[in-house]
Amino acid sequence: MIKAILFDFDGTLADTAPGIVKTMECTFKEMGLPVPSEEAMRSTIGLPLPKALQSLNGLNDKDTETATEIYRRLFATVEAALITIFPKVKETLQTLHERGLRLAICTSRNVESLDMILQHHDIGRFFETKVTHSDNLPAKPAPDMVLALLERMRLKADEAIVVGDTTFDIQMGNSAGCRTVAVTYGNHAVDRLSTVCPSVMIDSFDKLLDEIE
Repeated sequence: MIKAILFDFDGTLADTAPGIVKTMECTFKEMGLPVPSEEAMRSTIGLPLPKALQSLNGLNDKDTETATEIYRRLFATVEAALITIFPKVKETLQTLHERGLRLAICTSRNVESLDMILQHHDIGRFFETKVTHSDNLPAKPAPDMVLALLERMRLKADEAIVVGDTTFDIQMGNSAGCRTVAVTYGNHAVDRLSTVCPSVMIDSFDKLLDEIE
């Protein structure tokens, strides 16, 4: 019996890609570095920020630290202003909550920016708990973030569904032994998602209700 749903955030609940891409662009420009293609920048969403920035421009450790600091400084004025919640997310979360499903977030985003976005869009009240990059666990696609949530919520793997938009999310959930749902409107295309064998794929967030039933 499914008791809980563990959600990725970026690309699953919120459309953060335009803001992430713009902030990365501003970061690299400020450092005097080449700006990667939008496709390349989007492909790194779901990875921890330092790893994403490092991979895009082959940065050394010092420059990665600098880029991360610049990005986080720009967050409030660049990225945050462009973030929206995907259609039908808020209503579906409300329905799941009313049905007694326990909801949690499992994200590579740091806790400060996550909390700011959740509060601004009034959806934080639906979630019992969260694991973020700030918890310093091995990053997706390792299963550790999901396993930490399962332990904290005292759940077995077959009692939880992991929902995400990237191969990193699906691999994480699969490795933790959970059923996985891939949303196809996020950052990774259907053909890429299919390579990691999600339990099911949905093209609209509200279709999650059908999977729960």
